Amino acid sequence: MATIDNKAFYQRLYTLSMPIVIQSLMLALVAAGDALMLGQVAQEEMTAVSLATQIQFVQNMFLMAITGAGAILGAQYFGKGDWKTIQELFSMMLRYCGILSLVFFAGCELIPEKLMMVFTLDKDLIAIGSAYLRLAGWSYLLTGISQSYLTVMKITDHVGPNAFISSSAVVLNILFNAVFIFGLLGAPRMNARGAALATTLARVIELALCVGFSFQKGYLRPAWEKLLRGSRLLAADFRRQCMPLMGGSLFWGVGFTSYTAILGHMGVDAAAANSVAAVIRDLICCACNGVGSAAGIIVGNELGAGNLEKGKAYGIKLKNISWVIGFASTAIVFALTPLVVRMVILSDQAHSYLTGMMLIMGVYMIGRCVNTVTINGVLDGGGDTLFDMYSLAVCMWGLAIPLALLGAFVFHWHVLAVYACTCLDEVGKIPWVMFHFRKYKWVQDLTRNDAS
Repeated sequence: MATIDNKAFYQRLYTLSMPIVIQSLMLALVAAGDALMLGQVAQEEMTAVSLATQIQFVQNMFLMAITGAGAILGAQYFGKGDWKTIQELFSMMLRYCGILSLVFFAGCELIPEKLMMVFTLDKDLIAIGSAYLRLAGWSYLLTGISQSYLTVMKITDHVGPNAFISSSAVVLNILFNAVFIFGLLGAPRMNARGAALATTLARVIELALCVGFSFQKGYLRPAWEKLLRGSRLLAADFRRQCMPLMGGSLFWGVGFTSYTAILGHMGVDAAAANSVAAVIRDLICCACNGVGSAAGIIVGNELGAGNLEKGKAYGIKLKNISWVIGFASTAIVFALTPLVVRMVILSDQAHSYLTGMMLIMGVYMIGRCVNTVTINGVLDGGGDTLFDMYSLAVCMWGLAIPLALLGAFVFHWHVLAVYACTCLDEVGKIPWVMFHFRKYKWVQDLTRNDAS
């Protein structure tokens, strides 16, 4: 086993993870801002927007698979010093993300009511959510393009500017939320539609910043001649990484959306409490998201450079760190529960549900943090992307979702019992994850000498 310079390792981990933690935190704050601001308007407005944004959540699952494949290969080629191949990967991501964004934009503009009916049958929630989607759909058109730019910045050691762009967009989004939701500074009071307009304006600015930064020295720009056609060999490598990620993302994204839909059909109080709990979960998960993303880059750089033993040693250390993050996140959730319950305006029944959901979520956070860093960081960094899909198929779709469906619609369990079922998958698969990790199938160099 290769020896690790702990000082250099932690410096590298901090340098990579902190901007991504901040970026994840800022992105989660948008959802928190929507929930808190719309919660001051009406519970129905907050709940409808929370359900409507599940469409973007599903879109993000596809985008994460595409940009994730680009990041896995890009990190290894960066470790190898092959900038030409990274540029071609950039063009490949833009091609696929652009097509995907166009599909989701069309759905939001043409059939928003049908999309909302997946999550709720309440006519008021459907009307509010549909109006939100018609405006927010324009932001979905731009998201894939900006995410491709941000991914390339992240893997080419421009993590700071990456976080600056995302954070700036988020700050503007929150400010625009306040202006258009409440009708400040002479703007019309638009409630839920104001949140959609704020998101769209923020995405326009985010993309403009991405393009602007890309023209600076030391930054990569797309190879436009490769946008429609590129290396078949590289495309095959890309698909080999992307398809398992796509399967895993769909299993996870549709599964999480199913959780929301199941609880949404258990009543407005259950949906409202789950909406708030989801915002808190996303805020607390920022730390493991940042470390997980940094883990993929650190491990990928070493493996792509041919330093397999060092990449393996880094992976083991990062897996151990994930446990520390998991228990710390649990403590934070428990500490925040009384404050969160007092902050939001909900019915008495929804408040009761929220308290129970927060306590259950505290236990769930251990599994979520360990699995995010280990699977989505270390394993993916070495190209071991199939395991995530298999584990989700078994633990989420074979266990958690069937139990939640049976509990909600057949046995009519209490809302908190159904919510606990939705948290089983992350905790239940920890032993399997640890067993698979120790096979070290992820210790592999994915690069080619002339991929382009």
